[in-house]
Amino acid sequence: MAMLLIHTISLSLLIFSSSFTLTASQSSVCRTSCGDIPIKYPFGIDDGCGSPYYRHLFACSNSGKLELRTPSGRYPVRNVSYADPHVVVTDPFMWSCEDGERFRPTRPFSLDSSTHFKLSPQNEYMFFNCSEDNVIIQPKPMFCEHFPEHCDSSCDSASYLCRHLPGCSFALPRSTCCSYYPKATESLRLMLKYCTSYASVYWKNVGAPMSDDQVPEYGIRIDFDIPVTTRCLQCQDPLKGAGICGFDTRNQSFTCLCKDGNSTTHCKDFDIARHNKRVHVIAGTVTGVSVAGAFGIGAAVWYLKKVRAKAPVTCGVQSNENRLF
Repeated sequence: MAMLLIHTISLSLLIFSSSFTLTASQSSVCRTSCGDIPIKYPFGIDDGCGSPYYRHLFACSNSGKLELRTPSGRYPVRNVSYADPHVVVTDPFMWSCEDGERFRPTRPFSLDSSTHFKLSPQNEYMFFNCSEDNVIIQPKPMFCEHFPEHCDSSCDSASYLCRHLPGCSFALPRSTCCSYYPKATESLRLMLKYCTSYASVYWKNVGAPMSDDQVPEYGIRIDFDIPVTTRCLQCQDPLKGAGICGFDTRNQSFTCLCKDGNSTTHCKDFDIARHNKRVHVIAGTVTGVSVAGAFGIGAAVWYLKKVRAKAPVTCGVQSNENRLF
């Protein structure tokens, strides 16, 4: 009976100690910046952070450079705006002023149509040395630069950008240039089949948010959606713990990432407090069991000594009356 008591205590200690496990909160592993670019919802560069709609689309290099992953490659991110939701990336393969009349082999930029990204209508593309047999090149009226949707889909040889190459102090006398507003990345791919190279320019707002003050800058502007949900707003609420909106990496369900644990609502939710209380109870139980176990083992040893002391001695021969085990 004494050995059964010892085995029971040992087994109880093993069960309780093995069940006492804590899961670290993910909020501490959600980086909030990459280099000098802030990382906010809906984006994340660590898995489980941000919205699952943008999962695995951004990467932060070892040198602290933010990059966007697309089907056509990885592109350096110049800046991210959350007030006017858009991302500006640069294409290292597109033409720049430093190239002059030298046109390097390029590749068409593309976006995954299943994501919540889309090419901004503020983009304009310049194409160089296009085949006139395959591309319709002709001058367009000036109003087409402001209302391209009301004009045909020809490539404009009289565009402002071709006449005033942004950032360049020279023209291209031996090369032809025309500008075009592609409505999809597929249009860009088709154009580059018959043109030597391209350059993307977006019209950057420099005045008030809704003003018409714009200047051309090289880059590709990509607009994005910010999924606004009640649970995410509650999670981010400073009065409710200022958590970080994230998701479960196994099933992509919403998760509020908090310092003291993760929640399905917000960081001051009752479930979080109950979870923490339960953890503390488990910890206390383990400590209690440890003390009780030590006491129990001590009591068992005392009991064995007492039984052994009262057991009849038969010159080393055990019988059914004095058998302990």
